[in-house]
Amino acid sequence: MTKSAFISVLCRSVLCPSALRPAAFGSAALLVCAVTVFAQEYVSPPAETSVTIGGKRIAIKYCAPSMHGRKIFGGLEPYNRVWRAGANEATAVHTDANLEMKGLAVPKGDYTLFVWLDQTQWQLIISKATGEWGLDYPAGKDLGRIKMDMSKPAAPIDKYKMTLSSTGGNQGKLQLEWETTIASVPFTVK
Repeated sequence: MTKSAFISVLCRSVLCPSALRPAAFGSAALLVCAVTVFAQEYVSPPAETSVTIGGKRIAIKYCAPSMHGRKIFGGLEPYNRVWRAGANEATAVHTDANLEMKGLAVPKGDYTLFVWLDQTQWQLIISKATGEWGLDYPAGKDLGRIKMDMSKPAAPIDKYKMTLSSTGGNQGKLQLEWETTIASVPFTVK
């Protein structure tokens, strides 16, 4: 049975009993059911990471998609373009401290994170714009871009993960992991 045939049967028998009356609801009910099934198949739950360094908290809120057997970088997320660094809503960061990230001064406050995807060298984009939906990259609102340190995991990582960690003293690290890529940026709390 094909996936579309399965969805049709499922919608007619379980999800949308009203779809059994096509004269009343027709293909619109079937379409709503199919969209519901597909939406439930690829859920990207909200996630958060935070760290406290020198009494100052840094926190990131994002949504964590999974691979679901798909090719992510260079496939679902093409290279040579901006990615929202997660799914659904834009990835939001709040810092109670002034930060220095590879020479970029990041004043305490709220920002949105994006990533410029390149096959060999990603760039973390810190945007001064906040509150936008994840697909809306506000060009011209960059606080700055930072080259990320790139590496590969021992095995593919199914679920996207962001981690903020302390590396000692007033130092920390932001790390992104998904599929066959690990990208990180060190930072200093000022």
